[in-house]
Amino acid sequence: MNNIRPNIGDPLIELSTPSLLIDVPAMDHNFEVIAKKYAGKICKKRHQAKKIKSPIIKQRQIDAGGTLNGVCAAKVAEAEVMVEGGIRDILVTSEVSSQSKLRRLASLAKIADIKLCVDNPENLEQVSQIAVDAGSEIGILIEVDTSMGRAGVRSPEDGVLLAKKATELKGVRFMGVMSHQTVEGWADRETRFTEGRRYIEICLDVKKAIEDADIPVEMVSSGETFTFDVAPEIEGVTEVEGGTYALMSVTNGYMEDFEIAAKVMATVLDVRGEYGFIDAGLQCLGGPMGVKPSVEGHPNMKFVRMDASESCLRSSGPFPFEPGDRLFLLSAQQDILVNRWDSFVAVNGNTVEAVWDIPARGCHH
Repeated sequence: MNNIRPNIGDPLIELSTPSLLIDVPAMDHNFEVIAKKYAGKICKKRHQAKKIKSPIIKQRQIDAGGTLNGVCAAKVAEAEVMVEGGIRDILVTSEVSSQSKLRRLASLAKIADIKLCVDNPENLEQVSQIAVDAGSEIGILIEVDTSMGRAGVRSPEDGVLLAKKATELKGVRFMGVMSHQTVEGWADRETRFTEGRRYIEICLDVKKAIEDADIPVEMVSSGETFTFDVAPEIEGVTEVEGGTYALMSVTNGYMEDFEIAAKVMATVLDVRGEYGFIDAGLQCLGGPMGVKPSVEGHPNMKFVRMDASESCLRSSGPFPFEPGDRLFLLSAQQDILVNRWDSFVAVNGNTVEAVWDIPARGCHH
């Protein structure tokens, strides 16, 4: 979405709705948390491009400190947008088996430091051959399945076999191991530390097995936002992935170090008793598996229905807004939300500070 582009200096109240806002002080606070946590450490943060989809904002995080000079990309198209936007260190965290996509990555590797995750020898051979044909080199990390039951090797032995093969092939350079994790529910600090460490240790077991086979391991890329303060304290981890922390979401509210920075501003169209109708619907809102947004300052207000361009909300008592009032919706997951928009409206207080395009929107390939 985004039909009307506001001007810098416009008052917040004059913006057309719905609008996707970034609270700039809140986002910069989140970046500063990372900068302070990783200051002076060998281990650094590598932000997930899919969470923001904007090289301008990615560079703002890099400049704030605590991160690598690069990002993760879930898709080849995301990697292309990030490189075009000036970011030259890219880790593609999903396996790529399409020959056309691998050719695009091999071409990208001529102008950027491209690293790719693999979990089987056939795919590794495919990457090698396409890189050789293109005259480029792609870094290789072995993905380890630590908790999510998705891609990744399931044993240290499988990791060793892949690492050995990577060292024998041309067009690729073995660099290390990586893994994703998740934690269920509303995790307290003890759970984050206990579960996070347990999952990351599985990845480190593969690292150790590879090193025991006399193969150097340069990178261990692991962790998520929920382990941003766990992973850097674990010896052997060189970088921590994750991107939720930048804009935050209500489902990660247990991460009290961070502030919610992304909000959708909507207008109340009509009120009938405890029901209110707003001008924001499925076209501009999104959440995982049907999880609906929350209304800022009104945790008991629920979505009754979401249509394409409007939604119906229900309050526990008389609806606390009048027609024409503005309210702010908080997303359950940013990457689904952000993918529905063409640009962010960056606000500081009640004033528009910038408009940032989202060029990686719709990068599904």
